[in-house]
Amino acid sequence: MKVILQRVTSAQVLVQNECVGKCSNGFCILVGVQPTDTPTIIEKMANRIANLRVFEDENKKMNLSLLDIKGSCLIVSQFTLLADCNSGRRPSFTGAGNPAQANELFNLFVSHMKQKGILVETGIFGANMQVEIHNDGPATFILEG
Repeated sequence: MKVILQRVTSAQVLVQNECVGKCSNGFCILVGVQPTDTPTIIEKMANRIANLRVFEDENKKMNLSLLDIKGSCLIVSQFTLLADCNSGRRPSFTGAGNPAQANELFNLFVSHMKQKGILVETGIFGANMQVEIHNDGPATFILEG
């Protein structure tokens, strides 16, 4: 699993010019599922993200987690995170999970985040989406599980 985690003041995802998901004061999470990912890996990643201390405390130090600030998440599936661009002129996507497996594990990840009491909205798996992100900081983190 590869994740781009962006601390945001707000984010939204549009499909055919209609907002299908949004969040404020939290994370926009771009998720790429790999063929080797398992439910255990997905659960660990959800725990890691929910508890990662990257939000500022009263002293402007990154010391608070998403759970601490009672933040929300916009989670978007993005298989292009797993592109291999090391040879040729076109990326190879052989590192991405097949769509059925990826969708199942993506939904499991969303479920784990919701079980923690986090307000979660998503894009539409496999759709052409436009994502608007207002990155706070900017603060962007790459996580692999």
